[in-house]
Amino acid sequence: MLMFLIGILLLAAGYRWYGKFVEKILAPTDRPTPATVKHDGVDFIILPHWKNMLIQLLNIAGIGPVVGVVLGIKFGSIVFLLIPVGNIIGGAVHDFIAGMASLRNGGANLPALIRMNMGKTFYLGFSVFMCALLLLVVAVFINVPAALCNNLVSGSRGGFWFFVAGIFLYYIVATIFPVDKIIGKLYPLFGLMLLAGTFAILLSILFQYSFHDPDMFIESKEFHELINGFNRDNPILPCLFVTIACGILSGFHATQSPIIARTMASEHQARPAFYGMMVVEGVIAMIWAAAGYVIYNHFPALFNTNPNSVLAEITKYFLGNYVGSITILAVIILAITSGDTALRSLRLSCAEIFHIEQRPIRNRIVLSLPLIAIVTVLLWWSNKDAKSFGYLWNYFAWGNQVLAACTLNAMSIWLIRQKKACRITLIPGMFMTYIVTTYIFWVSPEHHGPYGFGLPLTTATAIGIVAAAAAGLALWIIGKRHQEK
Repeated sequence: MLMFLIGILLLAAGYRWYGKFVEKILAPTDRPTPATVKHDGVDFIILPHWKNMLIQLLNIAGIGPVVGVVLGIKFGSIVFLLIPVGNIIGGAVHDFIAGMASLRNGGANLPALIRMNMGKTFYLGFSVFMCALLLLVVAVFINVPAALCNNLVSGSRGGFWFFVAGIFLYYIVATIFPVDKIIGKLYPLFGLMLLAGTFAILLSILFQYSFHDPDMFIESKEFHELINGFNRDNPILPCLFVTIACGILSGFHATQSPIIARTMASEHQARPAFYGMMVVEGVIAMIWAAAGYVIYNHFPALFNTNPNSVLAEITKYFLGNYVGSITILAVIILAITSGDTALRSLRLSCAEIFHIEQRPIRNRIVLSLPLIAIVTVLLWWSNKDAKSFGYLWNYFAWGNQVLAACTLNAMSIWLIRQKKACRITLIPGMFMTYIVTTYIFWVSPEHHGPYGFGLPLTTATAIGIVAAAAAGLALWIIGKRHQEK
C-alpha cells in the first residue's frame, strides 16, 4: 500500500514541478493557434478547454491503463514505482511535446512532424508503419469492447458480431462528422463516467484496506511464486515497458495529440491538456494496477486467465455486481472512444499524406472506405482463433512502443534545431530505442511472444544498448545540421 500511495504522490508532484520545467523549455506564447488560423468547421474548430482535456484523456486512455496494467501487475509491486516515474519523465513529456509541435506547425499530424525533422526517406517508411499500427489499434478497439459487451449480455458468437457491427458503425460516423458534433458532445460525459468508475474502485480499496483487510497488499507465498515465475519468462527489461504502454509511455498518443491541437484556443492550455491528462491516465493505471494486485493475491487461480475475466472479477469484488457492471460499461466506452479517434487520426494522416482536402464530406467518405475495408479483414482474421488475436495484440503492443521511440527521437531533433534543452526527449527516446530493439531481437514464439529474432537476452540487450547509443549520436548530428541551416 505504501508503494501505491508514494506512486500517486509522485504523479502529482511530477505534474506540478517537472511538468512546469518542461513547459518553460517549450515556452508557450500568445501566437494564434491552428483552430483560429485554419478554422474549417470540421477538424479545425475551437472547443472549451475543459472539453479538450476530457477528449484528450479519452483519446489516449484506450484499454491500456486498464487491461494493460491488469497484465502488467504480474511483474510485481515494482510496477507502482515504474508507472509514475516513466509517466512523468517519459509518457507525459512525449504527449506534451507532440501536441506543442503540432500547435506550432499548423496542427500537423505525426507523419508531417516526422518529415520536418527526420527527412523524406524516414518519413515514407514511418508513415506506412504508423498507418498499419493505427489499423491494428482500430481492430483491437473494436474487438475487445465487443467481447466485453457480449459477455455482459448474452455470450453467444452471434451477439459478438452484432456488437462488432454496432461499434464499427459508430466509428465510421464519428470519424466522418465534424469534431464538435459527436466527439465534442459525447466525450465529456464519457470522461466523467470513466473517472467516476475508477475512483469508486479507489475508494473501495481504501475502505477495505482501512477497515476490513489491512493485509491485502502483502504478497501470499503462492502469489510471490507466481510473480517470480512470470518474471523468469518475461524479463522486466524489456517486457514491462511493452506490456504497460498507456500508463507509462505510448506512441499512439502522439497520433491523438494533433486532434486537440486543432481545437485549442491558446498554447497556454497545452500543459494541462497534454501533460496533465497523461498524468491523470497514470493515476487511472495505478488504481487498476492496485485492484489487479489485490485480486491476484486473493485469487491466484486467476493469474493465468484472460484479463477480461480478471477485469470482471475486480469490479465485482470491489463494487458488487450492479455497480461493477456499470464500471465495465465505462471500460467499454474507454476502448470505443480511443478506437474512433484512432480511425479519425488515420483519416487525417492519410489526407495529409495524399493532399486530400477534408472539408467536403464526400472526400472524407471516399478516404475512409478503404480503411474500413482493411479493418474488416483484420477483424475477420483476428477472430479466426485465440492465437490470431494474440498475434494482433502483441504486434499492436510492440509497434506502439516503436512509434513512441520514433516520436521522441524526432522531437529531440526539433528541440536541437531551436537550441532548446533536448535532454527531456533525448534520454527517454534513447531508452525506448533500447527497449524496442532489445524486445524485437529477443522475442519469439519460444519466448511466448510474436515473431522476432529469438536471440538470447544478453545478446539482445547488448544490441539494444548499441542501437540506443547510435540513435542518440545520430539525432545530435542531424539536429546540429538542421540548426546550421
